[in-house]
Amino acid sequence: MCGIVGYAGENSAASVIIESLKKLEYRGYDSAGISILNNGIDTYKSVGKIVNLEATIPDGTSGNIGIGHTRWATHGRPSTTNAHPHTSGNPCKISVVHNGIIENYMALKEQLTAEGYEFKSETDTEVVAHLLHKHIYGQPDGREVKCELLTGLREALKEIEGSYALAVLCADEQGKLVLARKDSPLVIGLGKGENFAASDVTAFLNYTRDVIFVNDLETAILTPTSVEIFDREGKVCEKRIEKIEWDFEAAEKAGYEHFMLKEIHEQVSAIHNTLAGKVSELEGTIDLKELSMTDEEIRKLSRVQILACGTSWHAGLLGKYLFEQLAGIHCDIDICSEYRYRSPVISDGTIAIAITQSGETADTLAAVREIMSYNCPTLAITNVVGSTITREANSVLYTRAGPEIGVAATKTFSTQLTLLYILAVKFALARGKLSPNYVKGFITGLRKVPGQIQQILNQKEAVKECAENFAHAENYFFLGRHFNYPIALEGALKLKEISYLHAEGFAAGELKHGPIALLEKGTPVVTIATRGQTYDKVLSNIKEVKARDATVIAVADNKDTEIGKYADVVLTIPQTSELLSPLLSVVVLQLLAYYTALARGCSIDKPRNLAKSVTVE
Repeated sequence: MCGIVGYAGENSAASVIIESLKKLEYRGYDSAGISILNNGIDTYKSVGKIVNLEATIPDGTSGNIGIGHTRWATHGRPSTTNAHPHTSGNPCKISVVHNGIIENYMALKEQLTAEGYEFKSETDTEVVAHLLHKHIYGQPDGREVKCELLTGLREALKEIEGSYALAVLCADEQGKLVLARKDSPLVIGLGKGENFAASDVTAFLNYTRDVIFVNDLETAILTPTSVEIFDREGKVCEKRIEKIEWDFEAAEKAGYEHFMLKEIHEQVSAIHNTLAGKVSELEGTIDLKELSMTDEEIRKLSRVQILACGTSWHAGLLGKYLFEQLAGIHCDIDICSEYRYRSPVISDGTIAIAITQSGETADTLAAVREIMSYNCPTLAITNVVGSTITREANSVLYTRAGPEIGVAATKTFSTQLTLLYILAVKFALARGKLSPNYVKGFITGLRKVPGQIQQILNQKEAVKECAENFAHAENYFFLGRHFNYPIALEGALKLKEISYLHAEGFAAGELKHGPIALLEKGTPVVTIATRGQTYDKVLSNIKEVKARDATVIAVADNKDTEIGKYADVVLTIPQTSELLSPLLSVVVLQLLAYYTALARGCSIDKPRNLAKSVTVE
């Protein structure tokens, strides 16, 4: 995933673009660059973070229209040469920034090379610049304009296969930049005397909240005073202006050392906001107006198919347990990158639930399109209003977590779980599997979760001490049973993502089927040992671990007086029902990962090789 920015206005384009790119740095930080219209096109690039790029731009750089890019390497290693923007012409006539993948770039590269175009980078994007130059100027050394920029772009796109969000400058059209989008996010911000474009609204939230979401196969022209958007046939289309309600301060650290720690703390409010207006403990009801299904239609369902990737897949795995145990409905869960290449058997009575925090995950979108080809109804769970998934799924439930800047998902995971809990209960009520009295008790317990998370956060020093003690272990293991198995997987993933420690999560009962061979003296084994139907089995697993001289870190109820007899370290959560305990256990594991990474001096908000949303396959 990469981040793109475009600006046309009255202010210095370089200053605005640099500031906007800093807001998108979570999307990629291998390299960065900008191009500014300034009679011709001035381009600056650097490897590494945006501050490195900023240092290369001369003071007083003029020009009020430009484009910028922050890169997460897909084609070609991180280098100045591979950094965007990519240009064509000598002198430079075309400059392009791109998010996505050009699947047929090798064939295009061979064709353009044969026609005399010289390639400097290893990237797929450079073919876009040269192909566009060819359509506008006719040949590599062409000076005569054959067609307008937008017309040339449309012609070039006819030859391109793959995904793209593009922002383009042409030296011979000084007053504007053009945009195009297919399968990669692109949003336009509307200001006074200035307009913006970006991969994410976070880029320009401190300038405007009025936005237009660009749809697939649409193109656009941006000038300081106008925005024109065209459909795939080239006709001007009317677009709805939406207002972003996120507080800009929510996208800042607000005094926390890292965004991740801030976002762990924000789970208190994020879960509360996600629940707002959806549950009533007085009546024992779940109100999901966004779900375009009647109770009768829910009763006719015979199967739930969950589609997700990464952390969202872990949320979906817990969702499988919830739908089957509470609603009595068969539930499958698939990793999206595998699902789309299968030949799925979809029967009548199936609903697909796609979980994606960004709403732009390429594999998830592809899987949703695959299952929709079978006329299967789809429900999206996402955090981003106006994202691609929200326009393609039949129904959408928003997690209301606010912007999540840290690459490692925390509050979006917890709010995904929250929606899966109430969705499963909604299905259970419709199918007559739960009584209103049971639901009243469940909602009462769910309402307590934000306050219980705050209790955990108030005692985070104990987690920090534990993390520091084991920060230099070579391997970590995470064990959980039943509802806590997905949480063990998520805990291991968080530790891997930001501390770079090798960590594995297992269903605790599988330990003796192979993984136990890896245990040795001192190996930390995090075991989720909250009270429930598998508690005694978990104690047995702990004894197996101790018999191999490994060290047990137990996550347990604060009222449990037995667990200290078996575990070396006990990290506690407030006592709650077995059903809801995962929402609390995961907070402890997030803190453990955070403080381990802090002790190891790792880049927490921007871990190496990772990006916030994987918008390429």
